Amino acid sequence: MKKEMTFTNDFLKNLPKSDLHLHLDGSMRLSTLIELAKSRNVTLPSYTEEGLRKLVFKPSYANLGEYLAGFQFTCGVLDTEENLERAAYELAWDCLDEGVCYIEVRFAPQLHIHSDLGIDGVLLAVNAGFERAQKEYNALETVRTNQKPEFFYGIIACALRKFDENAPGWYGSFYQQFFASKHANTRQIFSSASLELAHAVVRCRDQYGIPIVGFDLAGQEDGYPARHHKKAYQYAHENFLQKTVHAGEAYGPESIFESITTLYANRIGHGYHLFSPDKCAKNIANPEEYTRRLQSYIANNRITIEVCISSNLQTNPSIGPVSNHHFGKMLEAELSATICTDNRLISNTSVTNELKMAVDAFDMSKKQIRNTLIYGFKRSFFFGEYRTKRRYVRKVIDCLDALLDEAK
Repeated sequence: MKKEMTFTNDFLKNLPKSDLHLHLDGSMRLSTLIELAKSRNVTLPSYTEEGLRKLVFKPSYANLGEYLAGFQFTCGVLDTEENLERAAYELAWDCLDEGVCYIEVRFAPQLHIHSDLGIDGVLLAVNAGFERAQKEYNALETVRTNQKPEFFYGIIACALRKFDENAPGWYGSFYQQFFASKHANTRQIFSSASLELAHAVVRCRDQYGIPIVGFDLAGQEDGYPARHHKKAYQYAHENFLQKTVHAGEAYGPESIFESITTLYANRIGHGYHLFSPDKCAKNIANPEEYTRRLQSYIANNRITIEVCISSNLQTNPSIGPVSNHHFGKMLEAELSATICTDNRLISNTSVTNELKMAVDAFDMSKKQIRNTLIYGFKRSFFFGEYRTKRRYVRKVIDCLDALLDEAK
């Protein structure tokens, strides 16, 4: 089939976009990381951008472990309110500079807690950075005169599937204290940590009015199932937090099923193996039928998939070229799937770059581009009244349609 048209980077950059799967600590500016590391006496493998690109933040990675290695350095400098606020502020503007006008930024607040900084301070600092950028951008004449949509953001709190006594921040000490006092197994420790986070973020949302919009679960899927965190998700559910889960990234379709049925997930992070019947466990009698029904359920309930192409290719090199990515199958099945970055620094990417890869690899039409971008806004965990969200999404759609109509 002949390609409908060629969409340039500049054209895609100008379109209003969202990013629903965006990690704060994986999306710092490299120059800021170096500067803060020097000021905080954090040891880096190199103190030049070129050196760090060669040694840590690479174009490609051998495996997930190598991909995650960079987080030890970013988390190492995000240990003060000032640094957290700066990282959030800069991230907001990096997104705005490429036409991303709605973001939901996730991170694990407990990784940044220490004796001089509690969870309230962490969340207030991150929110201050986003709020400052929001006020600056929304005061621009092009926004005030409705030439461009406003900028909105939400914060998603990440719980971790696993950790140990050597984990940074609050986690290491919690592990040691809990294990010593309760003689608990690791499953109970992970469950209790997640539940404590859920209680804390709901309290901070309600006490300070911070736009904490969702709860997430990240970390190693294999051997650390989502059901161990059911109590935390039950509490989030009862307190009107939206739910997303990293699932189907490095484990089979059952991980996605469990996230939806046990943790009430409204969206799925990655969801790559939704189309991998070969990854089903041996107790699934008919993997093809199982995955077909799961796909149909997700489609019918418009459970949105947060697609991160570069990240998947980098953490799972066996996928091969972009054209092998299962986003193509999501398009064919007409799922609600939207393009995200995961980690702008670690994956060396942007929403524009991710969209361009998808457009070229799957010959996306204007209609497919339109639907993919709109899903990101419609299925967002928007903070505030629904009618406000409706008006905002309508403005985005009008802007998007005007730009797409100009495309020849």
